[in-house]
Amino acid sequence: MSINHITTPLDSATLNSKEHYIFYHKMVDFVFKELIVAVQRNKLVNNQELNMFKQYCDLLLYSIEAMRVKYMYDEEDNMKVDLTESGFPNYLEFRYLFNDLELRDDYIEKLTPISVLQEEFLDTLLRRKEPIKRSKLFKAASIVYYSSVNKEYIFNRFVQGKIINAPKGSIADLVTSWSFYDVANNRPFVCFMYFNYDGNKINDYKDEIYEVLKHTADRKMNLDTMAYGIDRKLEKVQPKLIKRIDLGPLHNMFAKDENELTHTILEGIIKKNIPVESYALSLKIDEVKSKSQFKEGSFFNKQILQRWDDVFMQNYVFAPHRIIQLLYNKTPKIMNDLAKPPIEMAGLKIEQLVNK
Repeated sequence: MSINHITTPLDSATLNSKEHYIFYHKMVDFVFKELIVAVQRNKLVNNQELNMFKQYCDLLLYSIEAMRVKYMYDEEDNMKVDLTESGFPNYLEFRYLFNDLELRDDYIEKLTPISVLQEEFLDTLLRRKEPIKRSKLFKAASIVYYSSVNKEYIFNRFVQGKIINAPKGSIADLVTSWSFYDVANNRPFVCFMYFNYDGNKINDYKDEIYEVLKHTADRKMNLDTMAYGIDRKLEKVQPKLIKRIDLGPLHNMFAKDENELTHTILEGIIKKNIPVESYALSLKIDEVKSKSQFKEGSFFNKQILQRWDDVFMQNYVFAPHRIIQLLYNKTPKIMNDLAKPPIEMAGLKIEQLVNK
């Protein structure tokens, strides 16, 4: 087991207050929407990949918004966030969402009817001139959560995309995508595989492809190892290119790790050189291509396998202009080793709730 699989209390930590959670949710929502625009503007992926990437990001944002509603007025429980090399919710939070919604009908039956709750709210506000108790607000939030959140849009630990024709001029005829939330890293990954199919109709073989991807490519591992595993288990598929996008970590005021970018931002916030809303997002795009083929097996049962080239790794950093200047000043080596100069995103402005 690698050191990355060792978990600590910071992998599932709670923030200090509900105000911090409001701050956190606004930050994640803002950063991901900015990220999609920045990825498109800088052409880090092709148009077809971008559409798939957007869909996975939308699922992620939908799920985190569902978590916000779920815990909004809950005094007894809070969303768990990984504060080490992640910045995203612990993967168990996504499972809790999915499990909740599996039993949605049972929960809804136990909730106070909306009409009753409305009468209580009106009586409290208009007749007694008193604020609504948080316990009552939690009941209202629970009604919104269970009645409006759709289980189909929750980012599950593994999300499979469709098989479609690859763009003209691609390395192969077909392409599929999938996304997974790595359990050890508590970060989302998006993958693409370009491949040829040795058969008549791809729909006849798609279930086999989906099954192999779900069990072979659902966690972070060496990309050439992933490629080799897929290739060996799918006799009729010839993978030609596999690309993986690693989203994160999100460096921000809540992080508590030894990452140099995180440390630089935290130091700047403590010294009040930059605002508490300051952030940076690391993103990695790794890809591996087939450079040739070989046959393996007996005379009567040979399988064509790929010889994989070295993995091509590209690191990117997204941040507002002021943070980019700070990172160049404090971490010049990291900045100069990026695939391209840090990509500018808009600055975030949030009311100063965090000090309350």
